[in-house]
Amino acid sequence: MEHGGVVSKGMASDPSSSYQKIIIVAAIAAGVQFGWALQLSLLTPYVQQLGVSHTWSAFIWLCGPLSGLIVQPTVGYYSDRCTSRFGRRRPFIVAGSTFVATAVFLIGFAADIGHAVGDPLNKPTKPRAVAIFVVGFWVLDVANNMLQGPCRALLADMSCNNHKKMRMANGFFSFFMGVGNVLGYAAGSYNKLYKFLPFTLTKACDSYCANLKTCFLIDIVFLLLVTTFAVLMVSENQFDPLEIDEEATPFFGKLFGALKKLEKPMWLLLLVTALNWIGWFPFIMYDTDWMGLEVYGGKPKGSPEEVKFYDLGVRAGALGLMVNSFVLGFSALGIEPISRILGGLRWWWGIVNIIFTVCMGSTVVVTKVAERWRSVNGLRPPPLNVRAGAFSIFAILGIPLSVTFSVPFALASIFSSESDAGQGLSLGILNLFIVIPQFIVSAVSGPLDAAFGGGNLPAFVMGGIASFASAMCAMFVLPDPPPQSDVSLTMGGGH
Repeated sequence: MEHGGVVSKGMASDPSSSYQKIIIVAAIAAGVQFGWALQLSLLTPYVQQLGVSHTWSAFIWLCGPLSGLIVQPTVGYYSDRCTSRFGRRRPFIVAGSTFVATAVFLIGFAADIGHAVGDPLNKPTKPRAVAIFVVGFWVLDVANNMLQGPCRALLADMSCNNHKKMRMANGFFSFFMGVGNVLGYAAGSYNKLYKFLPFTLTKACDSYCANLKTCFLIDIVFLLLVTTFAVLMVSENQFDPLEIDEEATPFFGKLFGALKKLEKPMWLLLLVTALNWIGWFPFIMYDTDWMGLEVYGGKPKGSPEEVKFYDLGVRAGALGLMVNSFVLGFSALGIEPISRILGGLRWWWGIVNIIFTVCMGSTVVVTKVAERWRSVNGLRPPPLNVRAGAFSIFAILGIPLSVTFSVPFALASIFSSESDAGQGLSLGILNLFIVIPQFIVSAVSGPLDAAFGGGNLPAFVMGGIASFASAMCAMFVLPDPPPQSDVSLTMGGGH
């Protein structure tokens, strides 16, 4: 990826102003991650309330891997070559933000729009609302991928190949990811938020739906504010295509050509990354559903009492994800010194994947204790030890998640430094081995859970096994990176 071509008012002559502009652009991550946190914590339960079964809800999540597979590398490639007078990155950032706002509006108002065009209120399945939700959900994933890549590329451009500035830019981006996560999970865990916008509660949209709608309306305003401020405060030079000296090869030809040139260390990194994400994706899809269904004993569709306890569990899960985000942020600061103590990145990556495996096994223990308690006491809130166990799992998982969002991107930068692929294509290739495992999990987890009774534990166990395999490969197969590499260990990530 070619850098440069950014002009920020006062940037060249005032270093402090330069960092101010970097912070302003990095703040876009908070708006993106706010919506992503809501998506992770609330949308699986919501789509089940619209009438989609637990098994089929997994297939809706296929859009994330699909858009990551196609949209992110494609947008990254063409934003490198965009000749708009507004710059290379800003047109994609503005378009991505606009599509995100449109998508979350469709998702939040799916039940109301579905009822307006013919969905009956007295039937459990609302096909028109589901169709609108699916369209909005898929547009949201495409827009998120369309927005994040150019935003990261703009930060790299603004750093002007200065490694210190690039580390600072990535650090700020990571910080605002944490801010967005905390805000999103906090909003998702507060079930009275809709009272600030009482018009969101309608005949077709109950309190849970109204709360989700309110959260997304806040996200629209927040994202558009930070994006507008960033694109107005930071300007880019118009890109001259003559700056790139390359053969006229189509994008996918370059991608496959880069795959052929990969060295063995990079292929091993891609293997460890793929296994790592097979481990993570079941929990990412179903963490709040696990809290509502297995820990609290509720159901998304059932008696009013069962729906109430399911909602309580989902809210508790969103609170757990907020705690997870705090731990993730602090853990990211310790990756580099801990890795140095242990003798290398691969050892810390392997250890945290073992921690993840233990946590997935612990979900089985917490679930069985909760079920045993309900068999004696009936449908009541779980006892303190069950809730403490569940929240401990969420908190501890912040440690391996910080490594998952950091180490693969740093190692990819090291291992690909000698290749001809360039930064954009190298990260695009890494992204392929993040999203392809998500396809596998999305296709397998729903039928797997249904085969064992409809709960989340089978997919969690599968994730734990994959994570253990990833740990063994990281510690005993993955080579150490070259010494004295000037690569910053800051969080990457996203879908």
